[in-house]
Amino acid sequence: MANQKKKNLTMTQQEYQQLAKAQEPKRPVVKNCIRAFLVGGTICLIGECFMQMYIKWFGFTEKTAGNPTVATLIIISVILTSFGVYDKLAQWAGAGSSVPVTGFANSLCSAAIEHRAEGLVLGIGGNMFKLAGAVIVYGTVAAFFVGIAHLIFMGGS
Repeated sequence: MANQKKKNLTMTQQEYQQLAKAQEPKRPVVKNCIRAFLVGGTICLIGECFMQMYIKWFGFTEKTAGNPTVATLIIISVILTSFGVYDKLAQWAGAGSSVPVTGFANSLCSAAIEHRAEGLVLGIGGNMFKLAGAVIVYGTVAAFFVGIAHLIFMGGS
C-alpha cells in the first residue's frame, strides 16, 4: 500500500494490513517463471513445427507460411478453450500461456462462451468487442501512422 494511504489509516486498519500481509502466502516466483518459460516455449515450438510443415509439405515460403501458422494456432487455442483445456493450462502455466496469439484467442473465445446466452449481437459480439476493441483501435491507428511515415519517407512507392 502506498505510504500516503497508510498515513490516512486508523491504527486498527494498519494492524489489519500488517496481519493480512503476514498471512499472505509466498509466491513461488522461480517455479512460476520456469512453468511460464516451458509452456510459452512449447507453444512457440508447436508454432514453428506448423510453419515448417507448411513450408515443406505445402510449398509455402518462409514469408507466406506465417499466416496459416497463426490461423492454426488460433484454431487450436479456440478448440482447447471450448473444451476447458486451455483454461486449466493457463492456471498452471500463468503468463506462459499468454503467448500473444493463443492467449488473445483464448480471451475472445472465453468471452464468447461466457456471454452466449445474451444473444449473438449483445452477448457474443458485444463482449468480444470489449476485449478486442482496444487492439483493433490501436492496430488501426498504428497502421495509419506507419502508412503516413511510409508515404513521407518512401515517397508512396
